[in-house]
Amino acid sequence: MKQNVFEVLMYLFENYMNEDAEHEPDQEYLNDALLEAGFRESEIQKAFAWLEGLTELEPHLLNEDLRQGAIRVYAEQECSKLNADCRGFLMFLEQMGVLDTAAREMVLDRVMALETDEVDLEQLKWVTLMVLFNQPGREEAFAWMEDLVLDEMTGLLH
Repeated sequence: MKQNVFEVLMYLFENYMNEDAEHEPDQEYLNDALLEAGFRESEIQKAFAWLEGLTELEPHLLNEDLRQGAIRVYAEQECSKLNADCRGFLMFLEQMGVLDTAAREMVLDRVMALETDEVDLEQLKWVTLMVLFNQPGREEAFAWMEDLVLDEMTGLLH
């Protein structure tokens, strides 16, 4: 039986991200589909809460005075969850213009909301992809990130 919130999020993203907006499944349908796939109700509800947190976070961050080019100093908890490779990857994404400071903070918030002690680089890439997917006007950055993730994970979504 699958028990990880990240696995539930991955399943949702892989199976429902390309749904037609007019025929987008509702939460009840998704809940039933996830139960049928073998996920536990508690993990499903945590995944829905994680996704809800993503949508609630955006307006708050867009109003922040986040300066482009500022160096991000990570808190001890963030360093514990994200190793140097992960933090370096976030910096790389900012330098490439894939993430702006607000999007970076959204990624960090959603990483910290995962109930795991550590997040590896692969998980960070997927969280970044999910954040970009939910940001209007970031289609180019999403496509770049999607290509990066999918090239590494051949066969997962194609």
